[in-house]
Amino acid sequence: MTELFYKKEVFEIIGAAIEIHKVLGPGFLEAVYQEALAIEFGLRNIPFAEQPRQKIGYKGHRLKSCYVPDYICYDEIIVEIKAIKRCSEIEEAQIINALKATKKKVEILINFGEPSLYWKRYVY
Repeated sequence: MTELFYKKEVFEIIGAAIEIHKVLGPGFLEAVYQEALAIEFGLRNIPFAEQPRQKIGYKGHRLKSCYVPDYICYDEIIVEIKAIKRCSEIEEAQIINALKATKKKVEILINFGEPSLYWKRYVY
């Protein structure tokens, strides 16, 4: 794992989200922020894949169902975005399960729906 679980890369991703929140503010649907984030990642040369299907295993078997994160940046960091009033334990549980299922080490939850941008980094 690179320097403290991708610390530099996480801050680059968060910087992009801060710019979007500064320009658009809260109140839009998640799809608006998702499209804006793809543009901002491109402007900042942050490598990303949008909604890549991630296979999930169960007891040595591949499930037909897949987990589809909003983004995977730098081939290793899952980025999930929300546009809700406040994140809860439900969103946190989804993040933790996604990390376990994908075997990725770092995930960022970003919520554009709050007056101040909310973000949290999870390390598995």
